[in-house]
Amino acid sequence: MSAPKTNAVRLLERLGVPFELRPYEVDPDDLTAESVARKVGLPAEQVFKTLVARGTTSGVCLAVVPGNCELDPKALARSAGDKKIDTVPLREVEALTGYVRGGVTALACKKPYPVYLDETAELFEVISISAGVRGLQVVLAPGDYIRAVGARVAPIAREKS
Repeated sequence: MSAPKTNAVRLLERLGVPFELRPYEVDPDDLTAESVARKVGLPAEQVFKTLVARGTTSGVCLAVVPGNCELDPKALARSAGDKKIDTVPLREVEALTGYVRGGVTALACKKPYPVYLDETAELFEVISISAGVRGLQVVLAPGDYIRAVGARVAPIAREKS
C-alpha cells in the first residue's frame, strides 16, 4: 500500500530529516497507541501520541507522551509555567490542529503551538509519531523530532491509572 504524502512528511523532507513511514490498518473502534504500536512493530513506549492541551494562562500547547503512559497535567503545567493545564475537548482538536483524533501531530500543525515531549523519548534510537493521518506513522530519531517541532523535553507523562 502506498503511503500518502502528508504535510508532516513534506515538512520532514524539506528539513532534510531522515525518517521511515510505517502504514498500518486503521480500526476506528481502537485508535489507542498500544494498538498502533502492535501494528507498526514497536513497543508502546516508543510510539508517542500527541495530545492537545490548554493552560489557564499559557494557552494551547501539544503534549507528546509515550503510548503506554498518560499525560500528567500537573507536570505539563509546571513545564509550561502555568497553574493549570487540561486536555481540550475532542470536538476542538481538529479546529485547533487541522488533524483528526488518531492523526494529530506537531509536525505541520495548523498553528505553531508550543510542543512538550516526554523525556523518555530520548531513551530510544527512534520513536514513532503520527504522520498527520490515521493509518500512517513516522519513525525518526528523537533529536530530529525535537528540532523539527522545537519541542521542549520534560517529564510530562505518568503510568496509566
